Amino acid sequence: MGKRIEWLDDAVFYEIYPQSFKDTDGDGIGNIRGITDSLDYIRDLGCNAIWLNPCFESPFGDAGYDVSDYYKVAPRYGSNEDLAELFSKAHEKGMHVLLDLVPGHTSWDHPWFRESQKAERNEYTDRYIWTDSIWESPEGYASLRGISDRDGSCLTNFFTHQPALNYGFYKPDRPWQQAMDSEGPMATRNEIKKIMSFWLSKGCDGFRVDMAGSLVKNDPESKGTIALWQDIRGFLDKEFPDAVLISEWGEPDKSIEAGFHMDFLLHFGPSHYNDLFRCDAPFFCGKGDASEFIKRYLESRRKADGRGYICIPSGNHDMDRLAKYVRGDKAKMAFAFLLSMPGAPYIYYGDEIGMRYVEGLTSVEGGYNRTGSRSPMQWNGGTNAGFSDGEAGSLYIPIDPDENRPTVEKQAADEGSLLNEVKKLIAIRMSHPALMNPGEIEFLADGAPGKPLVYVRSCEGERILVVLNPTETDQELDDVRLKELLYVLGEKPESTDDKLTIKRNSAFFAVL
Repeated sequence: MGKRIEWLDDAVFYEIYPQSFKDTDGDGIGNIRGITDSLDYIRDLGCNAIWLNPCFESPFGDAGYDVSDYYKVAPRYGSNEDLAELFSKAHEKGMHVLLDLVPGHTSWDHPWFRESQKAERNEYTDRYIWTDSIWESPEGYASLRGISDRDGSCLTNFFTHQPALNYGFYKPDRPWQQAMDSEGPMATRNEIKKIMSFWLSKGCDGFRVDMAGSLVKNDPESKGTIALWQDIRGFLDKEFPDAVLISEWGEPDKSIEAGFHMDFLLHFGPSHYNDLFRCDAPFFCGKGDASEFIKRYLESRRKADGRGYICIPSGNHDMDRLAKYVRGDKAKMAFAFLLSMPGAPYIYYGDEIGMRYVEGLTSVEGGYNRTGSRSPMQWNGGTNAGFSDGEAGSLYIPIDPDENRPTVEKQAADEGSLLNEVKKLIAIRMSHPALMNPGEIEFLADGAPGKPLVYVRSCEGERILVVLNPTETDQELDDVRLKELLYVLGEKPESTDDKLTIKRNSAFFAVL
């Protein structure tokens, strides 16, 4: 990993999907000025860092994850100057901003790809991964075929319109597969460094990297991809040593070795993250099982060997909303977990007020089932919930139609709201070194069926017990003596000299 970045030790991130956050020009699409105008809200919540989903020029076949110009803000969001102003205003408030970098593929509308499709050899011929014949598809990968005069099939990364950029093959086994140090892959790598430099020079604090573990092909143990990112980290350490890198990888032992400061536990793959929040019986609804998640989490910490951070988000733009499964006091308990675990917490915009998953929406910009989690932020009881002054039909995605939908305005006025609970939890976290990002963790109970989740956070001589009991039965702990209760949800625990009774549907933090 790169050098230690001090601000990451107490970072609490807020993820913003820019087209759905705040519209200031009435066109129905959120923009950068809307984010800048909302910095005080984010800071008052307690978040001091922002992850901004892609805001670069794009045909928006995949909501901006199909980039057509990495060096230009999409006009619907504003200008490069608007983005630089966001960086500057955030820094004035002691906040940091990470951009979403999509290095694995571009849109097929990108000028690089248009050049790469030409039969005549040129600078961009090898910027993407092509076979030597239209009749050969890349084995194990989807591909584009018959789209131009170039004789070959082009590998794609996600949707059909997202051709994969060429970083080479760790073990080439076909004539058309290029080694990592070939001219084409090296040109791609160098271009990514230029893109990073461009935005870091304008005040960006770093990048969340999309599909970071997928760049080098035929790389089953990720050795080539790790080496690629180590090279990029070395470049950053020379030119921009304070640049933060956060990976969408899901294997912290690999990503942190590769030079990333943080990795996410993902809702796909082996983490069992969904056991907590998003399954038929989530742990935080009181009838689930957290034990396999804890087992995998501890394995990841052991493999990472104390380096970097493992991040657990409340959700993101690719998941169903948290409130689809976990609501009311259960949602408060879920946030008590998220905001008392090691690593930097991530709050997806609107989760702090319990925004709902909007059912039955037609797909927007490649969202499909994800569209219901990308509806506009609900600020107040005004037009379009305060998101936009535009006509309802012009909105990027329709507002949640429920007239009882939660809003910032309503929840700010309600002392017992989820919003105020999240503010309280972040404030407690920030006040105690043991609860901050670098603190250690020891599990006393792993949330097996019918059991609570209990752990001790520790740092600088401070030890804090965290107890989360979403079950319908009281629980007991032996030989636990509490010095001071910091936080209580539901009923207070009953404590004697040798026994602690944890009430059902309750949670608390206590100094030991």
